[in-house]
Amino acid sequence: MIIRTAERCFEVVDRDHVVVATDDERIAEACREHNVRYEMTRDDHPTGGDRVAEVAARIPAKTYINVQGDEPVFNPEDLRIIIEAARADRTRTYIGYCEMTEEQWKDSKYIKLLFGQNRQLIYIGRAPVPHGHSGEFQVGYRQVCVYAYPLEVLQAFAAPGKKTPLEEIEDNEVMRFLELGLPVDVLEMSEDSMPVDRPDDVPLVTARLHELGLA
Repeated sequence: MIIRTAERCFEVVDRDHVVVATDDERIAEACREHNVRYEMTRDDHPTGGDRVAEVAARIPAKTYINVQGDEPVFNPEDLRIIIEAARADRTRTYIGYCEMTEEQWKDSKYIKLLFGQNRQLIYIGRAPVPHGHSGEFQVGYRQVCVYAYPLEVLQAFAAPGKKTPLEEIEDNEVMRFLELGLPVDVLEMSEDSMPVDRPDDVPLVTARLHELGLA
């Protein structure tokens, strides 16, 4: 899964600029076998974003982009979208989103978000939002798990050294940005994202890998 996710990134980014951040020797071994660059990190990070912050302290860059490792069918064009946005404004933090189905809206597995007309994130979490008086689904947006951050924002995110209160409840690291008053902008992406969050996601993602000729 990790290698396939990295390979999707290789379609857009030079191979030397893709780094797998891990504390697991099994993942490191897979990276060595497939000639994928990796960095070992501490094993006590509360989130992947904190792991990226550790690596950022060793590898200088203008912007750091985090593609979560459980995204083997990630659309490379979505990575291109966030790279272009980051290059246009290096001071901003970005996350991806796409429209969601009613079934996904009702499922707490999917991270929902709300954003303003200025495309700035207002809320992110597991609640079925927006939610009217009728309780019926009208529209919804789910997170696409790719982030871009400037070094200063990444450092501020990691400074607490632990999850913030609402982040802990929602189990979503982007909530920490909002709790710390760090603005986040949203970018519309494809609906191709299929993270492996539960065991029953595996056959669905495997089938999609076959469809894409990646299995």
